[in-house]
Amino acid sequence: MNAMEALHNPKSVAVIGASADPTKTSGRPIAYLQKHGYQGKIFPVNPNATELHGLTCYANVEALPEAPDVGLVLLNAQRSIEAVSSLAKIGCKAAIILASGFAESGEEGVKLQQALKDAAGDMRLLGPNTIGLVNLTNRIPLSASSALEVGDLNAGHVAVVSQSGGILGALLSRAAGRGIGLSSLVSTSNEVDLDVSDFIDYLIDEPSTQVIALYLESIRNPQRFREVATRARNAGKPIVVFKIGRSEAGERAASSHTGALAGEDRVYDAFFRELGILRANTFDEFLDIPAGLVSGRSLVGRRVAVLTSTGGAGTLVADSLGMSQFDTPAPDFETAEQLRKLQGNTPAALDRNPIDVTLAGLQPELLRKAINILLRSDSYDALVVIIGSSGLAMPDLVVNAIQDNLSKSSKPVLAYVSPYAPDTLKRLNAALIPGFSTPESCSAVLEGMYKVAHYSAVSETPLSTESDNSLASLPDGACDEFVAKQLFSKAGICVPQSKIVTSREEAIAAADSLGEPVVLKVLDAALMHKSDIGGVALNQTVASIGSRFELMNEQLSKHLQQVPKTFLVEKMVAGGHELILGANKDHLGVAILLGAGGVTAELFKDTTLRILPTVGGLSLEQAKEMMRELTTWPLLEGYRGTQPRDIDALAQAIVDFSALVAGLSDKLVTAEINPLFVMPKGEGVVAADAVLVLEGDTGVGSLGDQTHA
Repeated sequence: MNAMEALHNPKSVAVIGASADPTKTSGRPIAYLQKHGYQGKIFPVNPNATELHGLTCYANVEALPEAPDVGLVLLNAQRSIEAVSSLAKIGCKAAIILASGFAESGEEGVKLQQALKDAAGDMRLLGPNTIGLVNLTNRIPLSASSALEVGDLNAGHVAVVSQSGGILGALLSRAAGRGIGLSSLVSTSNEVDLDVSDFIDYLIDEPSTQVIALYLESIRNPQRFREVATRARNAGKPIVVFKIGRSEAGERAASSHTGALAGEDRVYDAFFRELGILRANTFDEFLDIPAGLVSGRSLVGRRVAVLTSTGGAGTLVADSLGMSQFDTPAPDFETAEQLRKLQGNTPAALDRNPIDVTLAGLQPELLRKAINILLRSDSYDALVVIIGSSGLAMPDLVVNAIQDNLSKSSKPVLAYVSPYAPDTLKRLNAALIPGFSTPESCSAVLEGMYKVAHYSAVSETPLSTESDNSLASLPDGACDEFVAKQLFSKAGICVPQSKIVTSREEAIAAADSLGEPVVLKVLDAALMHKSDIGGVALNQTVASIGSRFELMNEQLSKHLQQVPKTFLVEKMVAGGHELILGANKDHLGVAILLGAGGVTAELFKDTTLRILPTVGGLSLEQAKEMMRELTTWPLLEGYRGTQPRDIDALAQAIVDFSALVAGLSDKLVTAEINPLFVMPKGEGVVAADAVLVLEGDTGVGSLGDQTHA
C-alpha cells in the first residue's frame, strides 16, 4: 500500500494528542471514526491516559504495537515536528498535520514548516494547517471538522480537494443538505509535501470518483498541475475549479499594456481553458456543476426545452438560458401535436418555449408522457423540468416522472425547483437528477455539460519549434524599440522602414530618405509608454521634422532630467486597424494576448488570452479562435460595408509572434506590438511599435546608430 492509498484507505490510524473530551478538537477524530463505522485499528496516543474512547491509549509513538498506516497529529506546531519525526522512524506511511503556526504565520513559521518537512524524511505529509481528509465512500473520516456531526455521510461520485480547511466542512454540510454525494474531501492547506496535483493524480484512478472539484487559492507547481489535468481530461474525469482571489488587483508594476491587461485572474482563466477545466463563477456553482456532470450525460447542442406548469418560473429559466447563449426554440409541428393530444381540450400554449403544460403539475402520467415526448424530439438537446408549488404536496411525482424516462434518452435532464423545497432537491439529487434552486445554476450546469461534451483528448506532446541560437545573445533587461522590431521582423512580422538619428540634421535627412509622412520617436529602452510624455510625433514632413525634433528634445529633457541621445524616424503607416499583440510571463506560463490596440487598449479591454504550450507556439487554429473572440472582430471582417482586413496575415502574425516568444524561453518578461496595424485584405500587417523586456536589469538593449530599411 503506497502513501496515497494509505491516506484514503488506512488499515490503522494513530491519533497523536488524542483527548477524551469530544468538545475539544483533539477529542473529535476518534469519536468521528467510531461514529461513522471505521473498521480499522485506532491507536490513541496521549501520555496522560491509559484508555480513551474505550481503546488502549499509548504514552508515545514509540510505544505503539505496530507502525500505523496514517498518523493524525493533533499537537501544536513544535510538538507536531517531534511527533512526525517519531512516526517516520517507526515506518508510518503518511501523517496529517492539523496544527497552524507554520508558513501561513510568517517567517518563523516558514522555518518551522521546513523543519516539519525535514523531520518526515520519506514519509508523506498532508498539511500542515489542514482540517484533514474524509473518505465518504468507505466511511473513513480523518478529520476534526464538526461538519462530521452529521449522522449520515452521503457517499457519491464527486471528490473535493480544497486548499482551505474551513471550506471542507462547509462543502460537506452543503452537499449533505442537498443530497449531493461525495466520494472524498481533502484539505491540502499549506502543502508542505502533498499538494492538489498529487490528489488529482490519485483520484483519476479512484473508481468511485467521476468528477474532481478543486477549491484553489493558487497553483504552486503549474507544470505538474498541467500534467495531471491533461491526464484527467484524457481519462474522461472532468475537473471543476472554484478559484478565489479573482478581484485582486495585480501588485506588480506593469512594464507594458500587455502586463496590465493580462492580470493574474485572466491568466488563470486561460490556463484552465487550455486544460479543459471548468471554472465555477459562484460558490453555489462549485457544487452545482459537479452534481450535474455526475449524471454522465452529454450536451451535444445548445437547444433546450423548458417544461413548466408555472409560467413565471419558466420565464426565469428561459431568460437565464438566453443570457448564456442557449436556444429555447418553440416545438416543431410534430412535437407540438403530440403535446396537444396530451392536453385534450385544456387550453395550452404549445407553440412556444417554455412549454406550459398546465395539468402536468397535478397528473403524474401526463407529466411522464410530456417529458418522454420532449426527450424524443429532434428539436431539443436537453430538457429543464420546472417544479412549482404544486409539486410540494407530492414531491415524488416529478422525481418519479423524470426517473422513469432517463433510460429512454441520453439527453441531459435538469430540474429547477421554484419554491423553497430542500427536501425535493435532496430527492432529485439522490436520484442522480441534477436539481437546482436558481435558474442561473441550470444555465451553468448545461454550459459545463456542453464544454465537457466538446472537449477532446489532448496530446501530451506539444507543438515543437526550431531553436534560434541568436536569441541567446540578446541583452538583459529592456530592449529599445529598434532592437525589438528587428527581432519581430526576423520572426516574419513586417515592420516599417526606419532610421536611428541623433540630431536635427539626421532627422531631416531620414525623413527625406524614407519619404513623407514619417513618425518621430524618442528611442530609449527605459520609456515603455513614449506617447504619454510627448515622445511620439506623427505626420512629420521634411519641412516640419527639424523643429519638431528640437521641441521634443527640449520637452523630454525637462521631463527626464536628461537630454535624450537617440531618436527613431520611421515611415508612417496609415489605413490599418489597430490591435495589440503581446506576451507576458506569469508563474502559470506565458500568456499570449490579442486585443483592441492603440493608446486606448487598457481603456476598452477587448482582449483574449491563450497560454503557450510547454514547447512551441500557438497553432493557426488557436490564432483564428482568438481573433473571433474579440468584440471588435466584425470590424476585421468588414462590418457594415467597411473594407475587410487581412485576417489571414493577422493569424499568421499571431503564430509567428508566439513561436518567437516560445523561443525566448525563460528569458522573456514581456513582449508587445502595439499597435499592430491590420491592413486591408491582401496588404498584410505592420508592427508600428514594439516592447521587449528580458530577464535581468544589467543592461539596456540598443544597437547604437545602425539603420534599418
